[in-house]
Amino acid sequence: MTNVDGVVWDFGNVLIRWDPLPAIAEGIGDADARAFLESYDFGAWNYAQDAGRTWAQALTVLEQEAPEWVAAGAAYVDNFPLSLLGPVPGTHELVRELAATGFPQLGLTNWSAELYPHAPATYDVIGLLRDVVVSGEVSLAKPDPAIYRLVAERAGMPLERLAFIDDSVANVAAAAALGMQAIHFTGAEQLRRDLVALGLPL
Repeated sequence: MTNVDGVVWDFGNVLIRWDPLPAIAEGIGDADARAFLESYDFGAWNYAQDAGRTWAQALTVLEQEAPEWVAAGAAYVDNFPLSLLGPVPGTHELVRELAATGFPQLGLTNWSAELYPHAPATYDVIGLLRDVVVSGEVSLAKPDPAIYRLVAERAGMPLERLAFIDDSVANVAAAAALGMQAIHFTGAEQLRRDLVALGLPL
């Protein structure tokens, strides 16, 4: 008997390796790309798109706040597929194993609505998930409690019966505070042990 009725997967650096540097470097060179990421708060700027802001609006903000980095921001958008570096070792196998048993799996990702289509187009494992809540499409982003409630509502399952996997400590803490079986992802081998401990068929 399992302790949960479904698994909710984060995507970036859990299912898909992600690093903005190669995409930005393609447009402005490696040294300038590194300088941009070190001197400008890329995380906060990018998070606003995850939460629903458009990329056109984002570039306007960059023009106002740091015009010297507009080319860097545009390079990230234009070359976005280069930021997707392949599967995270071992996790796609876990998704496929669970899918083979029919165990319900869902996605909950902080991803801009405009750039998200690159993910399912590139990684067919996403098609094994019953539903994916994309933050940019619903104008909510982790760790906002509302987005966890939304994924549970769409799944038709109570929060406490869902296992949630994420590499972000803040996102995991927010899920745990709502009663989810929250797992901090550090690698596929440990994740397998954590899921087996919850009674999942692995």
